[in-house]
Amino acid sequence: MTRLLPHPLLTPILAVIWLLLNNSINPGQIVLGLIFGWIIPVLTIQFWPEAVSIRKPFVLIRYTAILLFDIIMANFTVARLILGNPDKLQPVFIQLPLDLTSDLAISLLANSITLTPGTLSAQLSEDRRYLLVHALNETNPETLAATIKQRYERPLKEIFESC
Repeated sequence: MTRLLPHPLLTPILAVIWLLLNNSINPGQIVLGLIFGWIIPVLTIQFWPEAVSIRKPFVLIRYTAILLFDIIMANFTVARLILGNPDKLQPVFIQLPLDLTSDLAISLLANSITLTPGTLSAQLSEDRRYLLVHALNETNPETLAATIKQRYERPLKEIFESC
């Protein structure tokens, strides 16, 4: 069964993304979205280094909602900063210590940071214990690190790793 449907959660997600990109819910687009949602995981199964195991699906839903909210709010914050007085920006790099160990969870954390305007994950240390993060405007690096760990890393640990 896993060869025919390697990532059952990914199939409907890809289908929904297809429908959103096409801005259409025509029956043909739904079928095409489902075909893409099925064929992409089948063709890319060899590139997935580990089986994805979601331990707490409701935490994943909450995490997604928090991430989307943070992305929207950060867009307004960055726009205000850039349109205001960009000379007063205080960019900073921080080394974020990681509690995550799985490649997938670390990758999702790095991508979540990068997707949120005003922050960027720049580099993962060779020992995978630190993530270098750049912030566009931050006066208190410790607060930024604590916020990232609380809002993103902790839920990802609950979702993908045993706590």
